[in-house]
Amino acid sequence: MQRNIEIFAAVQFLVIGLSHMLQPRAWAEFFIILRGKGHAGVFANGFLSLIFGSVIVAFHNVWSGLPTVLTVIGWAQLVKAFIAFVVPQWSLRRMDRIAVERAHIFIVPGAIFVVLGALMGYIVFAQ
Repeated sequence: MQRNIEIFAAVQFLVIGLSHMLQPRAWAEFFIILRGKGHAGVFANGFLSLIFGSVIVAFHNVWSGLPTVLTVIGWAQLVKAFIAFVVPQWSLRRMDRIAVERAHIFIVPGAIFVVLGALMGYIVFAQ
């Protein structure tokens, strides 16, 4: 199961990362729509983190070597979801920074996601 979750994460990171890099304006528009929905938009974003983080935490409890990176990311996603659901106004304030004119801010996180996807791919194929 651990290998399957690493493949799942690699695909998620690569697709989302490339999308962030190649379509930053669309991501800005997406988050602006979520922000416009207020706390409900924060909840929608929180569900994405909750699902991704829960799958990782439930099926990838690895605390040694490079695979630890994925486990830590899973827990971080759960913390992010927790904050979104328990303190949505804080998450909403973070969304206030997003503007179409500043869509370029999605490129760096996208590059980080691509690197994480490549790392997960390396972990999968190096075993």
